[in-house]
Amino acid sequence: MPELDLTAALGLIAGTCTTFALAPQAIKVWKSGKVDQLSLGMVSLMFFGTTLWLIYGWIRLDISIIWANAIAILFLSYLLFVKTRDVRRTGQR
Repeated sequence: MPELDLTAALGLIAGTCTTFALAPQAIKVWKSGKVDQLSLGMVSLMFFGTTLWLIYGWIRLDISIIWANAIAILFLSYLLFVKTRDVRRTGQR
């Protein structure tokens, strides 16, 4: 197993912080069920961009990028699912 250097540790910490910044929003949506303040465009673009970052991390075999973006995709998938369901139900974006 390779040794964790300072650069990799920094990447893991930074990725963890930015990824878990999505958690309060996902928890708020989970508890309230309200997504009217979420922009479908923003959530979709974040999901797409995060997916590209994950692919990039996979190509580079960079655990910091893979870890952060794989977890972020979980949060964003949930938010995108709930927002899309709401848009279909209400017709409002």
